[in-house]
Amino acid sequence: MGSNGFTPTSLADALEILATERAIPVAGGTDLMVRHRRGGPLPIQLDAPPMFIGRLPELRAVTETASDLTIGAAVTLNDVAAHPSAPPGLTAAIAEFASPAVRNAGTIGGNICNASPAGDTLPYLYAAGATVVLATASTERALPIMEFITGPGQTLLGEDELMTKVIIPRQPAPFVFYRKVAPRRSNALSKLSVYAEAGMDGNSASHGAPPYVTRFRLAVGAAARTVIRIPDAETLIEGATTTEIRDRADELLEAY
Repeated sequence: MGSNGFTPTSLADALEILATERAIPVAGGTDLMVRHRRGGPLPIQLDAPPMFIGRLPELRAVTETASDLTIGAAVTLNDVAAHPSAPPGLTAAIAEFASPAVRNAGTIGGNICNASPAGDTLPYLYAAGATVVLATASTERALPIMEFITGPGQTLLGEDELMTKVIIPRQPAPFVFYRKVAPRRSNALSKLSVYAEAGMDGNSASHGAPPYVTRFRLAVGAAARTVIRIPDAETLIEGATTTEIRDRADELLEAY
C-alpha cells in the first residue's frame, strides 16, 4: 500500500488485497467528482483506502464469441463505444453519456456498480439480459444485472469481491430506440431514459402478410429505485404483427 492507497499490478494482486484488507476499488473516479460537487468534503473522503484498478490489463479486455460480447469492468465508455462489435443500443446510450472527458475516464464497470437508477448504460444492459461476473481471490460467480443491482447505490457485491466483466448476449435487433430526458442536451443526469429493441420477421411481408415481432425488450431508467423491465409486457408484443400492435396500442401502453 502506498501513502495514498493500493496500486495492484494484476487482477490476482487486487483480489488478494480485497481478501486481506478493506479497500474501495476506483477505476475512472468520475463519480467521486459528482459526490464532491454535491457538497462533499475536499479532499474527497472515502470510508476505506482506495484501490486503483483502472489500468489492470485483465479488466480492460473486450472479447467476443458467436454468442456473446464480454467487456472488462475497467474498459472506458469511449473505448466500449469505439469497439467494432459494440451493440448499437449501447453506443447510442454512451453517445449521450456526460461529456467526452468523462467518457474517456469513466468505465462501464463503474457505471454498473454505482447502481444509479439514472445510469445511462443500465437500460440497455437490462434489456439485453446482461450478466456481471464477480470474483474473489478464490471464487467467481455470475449474476444477471437485474439481480445484482438491488436499489439506488446498492448491489450484491461483497466487500472481498470485484466486478471483473459484463457479458452481453448477442441478439439480432434491427430496430433500436433510445431516448434520454435531461435538463441539458449534454453532461446531465437522466430525468427519464427509455431503451427498446425489436427483432422482426421480414419473410412474412413477401407473402403479403404484415411483419411480426420475433423479439422485444424495453427498459426504463430514472423512474424507480432500479431500472424497470417488465417481461410480462414484452410477451404481449412478441409474436404480434405490426398491425396488431397498432390496434392494441392502448392495451400495451396500459401494461407498462
